[in-house]
Amino acid sequence: MTYNFDQRIDRRHTRSYKWDQNEQLFGDPDVLSLWVADMDFLCPPAVQAVLEKRASLGIYGYAIRTDSYFQAITDWFKRRHDWIIDPKWITDSPSIVTTLSLAVELFSEPGSQVVLQSPVYYPFYDVIQSNGRKVAKNPLVIRNGRFEMDYEHLEELFKSGAKLLLLCSPHNPGGRVWEREELVRLGELCLQYGVTVVSDEIHCDLTLSGHKHIPFATLSPELADITLTCLAATKTFNLPGLHTSFAVASNPSIKRKLDHRIKTLSLHMAQHFAQDAVEAAYNEGEAWLDEMLAYIEGNLQYTLDYLTQHLPEIKPLQPEGTYLLWLDCRDLNLDVAGLKDLMFKQAKVAFSEGSVFGSEGEGWLRINLACPRSIVEEALERFAQAVRNR
Repeated sequence: MTYNFDQRIDRRHTRSYKWDQNEQLFGDPDVLSLWVADMDFLCPPAVQAVLEKRASLGIYGYAIRTDSYFQAITDWFKRRHDWIIDPKWITDSPSIVTTLSLAVELFSEPGSQVVLQSPVYYPFYDVIQSNGRKVAKNPLVIRNGRFEMDYEHLEELFKSGAKLLLLCSPHNPGGRVWEREELVRLGELCLQYGVTVVSDEIHCDLTLSGHKHIPFATLSPELADITLTCLAATKTFNLPGLHTSFAVASNPSIKRKLDHRIKTLSLHMAQHFAQDAVEAAYNEGEAWLDEMLAYIEGNLQYTLDYLTQHLPEIKPLQPEGTYLLWLDCRDLNLDVAGLKDLMFKQAKVAFSEGSVFGSEGEGWLRINLACPRSIVEEALERFAQAVRNR
């Protein structure tokens, strides 16, 4: 390998959201953090170099976006996802969640139902409820060891008047990479009932061997016309602290409304560092990404093997994408407080406790595998020992 993903980097005392809240959140500074979805890997060298160069300017004034920035985005999505994006369809936003919240505000009515497919990334609930809308759950079902959509129930929600769907593709926390046939069937329902789709595809680049991400908006011109796609380089290349993302909408009306709201809130200005990092990542980070994904697959296989041998009562869902692993711990017979106590107090590890993804996640845990293998090994050993000592 060209890149050393085994290198353990001490991120404590760097204002790290993941590592510098251990005592506050978990009661112990020595907890191993495998929860929030950022990586413990160095970013691609090209990203580090361009940020150092940008910092060396010494003047951090207002910035602009250049054509080369948009070209890097469109080239990447053509190359990696067979998606021809017109630069005119792109709107920059500080974060995916910002775009999700604006979309709920713009494309649904106060008090109306907004559909999500639970368990799901917890800010989906926040952006719906904080905007005065009602969460309409379309719970995913587990069939053949993976999440699948319940189309019959979804149609009932659309029949009852829901006009906005927040889609998580690939799915977090379940790791599903939705197949074309699944997305087409979903799209047919949305077209039939006049539903707008906001598709969070931040994990689109993180697919595992044998799986391919299908951008929802590429399924047909008709579906592109009802879709706002939320994208970012931040999950792919570990840049979330730069607060940058972009949305893609080929429908001029959808894009115009989003642009106007972003301008109204003065969120439209270019960030001094972010655009350079995104451009460098997309143009020069591809080899890094491919090696990182291979390393993640190694971490995943190690974890699956370890659980089979040492914790057979814990049943993982085999992920098809993301660097996250969703674990069914219900056979431990612990409630939410019991699982937290087992992790934080006894094992001194922090995985994500499942109920934050919705009530369907109670009794589940989510592990972030984007870290050196030695951290994965240590965390699993701590957790297994705590389970044995109960």
